[in-house]
Amino acid sequence: MKISVLGCGRWGSFLAWYCVKLGYDVMLWGRKNSDSYKNLELNRQNSYLTLPPSIKLTNSLDEAISHGDVIIISISAQGLREFAGRLSKYNIEGKTFVLCMKGIEADTGKRLTEVFNDGIDKDVNLAIWVGPGHVQDYINGIPNCMVIDSADTGITKELVDIFASELIRFYYGHDLIGNEIGAASKNVIGIAAGMLDGFNLTSLKGALMARGTREISRLIRALGGDPFTAYGLCHLGDYEATLFSAHSHNRRFGEAYAKGEYFVKLAEGVDTTRALVNLSKEYNVDLPICQGVYAILFDKREPEKVLNDMFLRSIKFEFWG
Repeated sequence: MKISVLGCGRWGSFLAWYCVKLGYDVMLWGRKNSDSYKNLELNRQNSYLTLPPSIKLTNSLDEAISHGDVIIISISAQGLREFAGRLSKYNIEGKTFVLCMKGIEADTGKRLTEVFNDGIDKDVNLAIWVGPGHVQDYINGIPNCMVIDSADTGITKELVDIFASELIRFYYGHDLIGNEIGAASKNVIGIAAGMLDGFNLTSLKGALMARGTREISRLIRALGGDPFTAYGLCHLGDYEATLFSAHSHNRRFGEAYAKGEYFVKLAEGVDTTRALVNLSKEYNVDLPICQGVYAILFDKREPEKVLNDMFLRSIKFEFWG
């Protein structure tokens, strides 16, 4: 089995490392001028891992696409539309693409499989790979569970067979809408969790988890998915890795924001917040936590006041609606 990984950041480099451990022929692609690629090209390591010698490193997209039977994409969610357009120019018919990224297109509110299909005018297989887990844990042999989902159940099962191991146990997804929305929106809840940490309100994280899952389940249902998917690995199951972990970029971004500090890493939840608020308006779904994070980040409302108001809303039955 030949696998190409497109994107050589933290997660992409791990995926290449993981696939080699499974015994596959792996090629890792990165943009020639990116810092991530330059560091790997120079010494074949980054802050998280060292690439095994058998991984082929390239900055040629043509070479990477030609190599892989299965092509994993791990780039910034907001760059996927342009990237899919580039991929469409190559000979990709019959290949299987796996989106290992979490987000919603900010300007359109579209899920990433929708964005990818917009840019691809050829017959390919498409799946997503979501769920909890950090590179720092995986490379130290700490296992976790994840989900693979596709509109084609056969593709889902085939990919689980390809990627399953003792390190990552996979479940078959059966709700593409719910798994994509759930995976993306947990980053927004993660930002809120970090802000609670920043104001020493960590004890409210339990309430945040309960109410966050509830509001995302309402949105999934409105979009045509299964509301119970929010309680699975894509969303609630990823909370420990996002709301509590020192490794979570989104939680760390929220904490830094609350403290008035600058955070340099990519926090996908920022753009996802914009998308979720737009979807809440379009589908008339109340998303108080997402709307609160939006008010802080984009309307420049006072964070501590917004967070306090969020948990002091009018009294109602817990499971109304």
